[in-house]
Amino acid sequence: MLSPAAAAAADLQRLRRLLSQSHADWSSSTHFSTGFAALDRLLPSGGLLRGSLIEWLSASPGAGAGLLAVAAAIQAQRPGNVVVVIDRERRFYPPAAAAWGLDLSSAMLVHPANLHEEQWAVEQALRAEHVAAVIAHPPRLDARTFRRFQLAAEASGAVGLLVRPASARPERSWAAARWLVEPQPSLTSWRLRIRLLHCRGRYAAESAAAEVDLDEWITRFDATHACHLAPELAHSTAR
Repeated sequence: MLSPAAAAAADLQRLRRLLSQSHADWSSSTHFSTGFAALDRLLPSGGLLRGSLIEWLSASPGAGAGLLAVAAAIQAQRPGNVVVVIDRERRFYPPAAAAWGLDLSSAMLVHPANLHEEQWAVEQALRAEHVAAVIAHPPRLDARTFRRFQLAAEASGAVGLLVRPASARPERSWAAARWLVEPQPSLTSWRLRIRLLHCRGRYAAESAAAEVDLDEWITRFDATHACHLAPELAHSTAR
């Protein structure tokens, strides 16, 4: 059996061959929506920048930062390109992502075995041609690795959507936009307060914040139809 790193490498090679004849033209669009109008309004260009890294810092586990990354990936995805999910902790739930609008037939799910293989997979995915977005949950990133991720995204035009703990906030970041996601107390809905800590081209971003209600997303998932919302991923790796 192939190691997770070898299996991931084989998947990425197949992905490149599969898309080598694709003629999809999405590179002319340099920005795309976060999926939430309230967040788009905080950004200088009204959206996230392709060919960059975006950080979602989660104030607590399950705060909703991962869902925001999936929402952005859905907006980034275009016909003829792929979303890659690097899921070492197996947090990604394909039926929910499909219910929200992610095209799983143009997605790749990779399960690295350790941190080293996770970082390797993220960089390779960001460098791959025709990859629209890469979702990952790296708990630790040294400055050198972070910089390699940024250069890989700039070279390919892919966007890296990095979901990380809020404890990473003091670390140096190479992200074009950095968000802090905090759950808000509510008896009737799942609300988040999202602060734009940093954004390329914007000054005094520390004061920029918005609240979003995730109930609209949650109610779109109908568990009784889950079996119809989970087609097999185009390529996946397992431990």
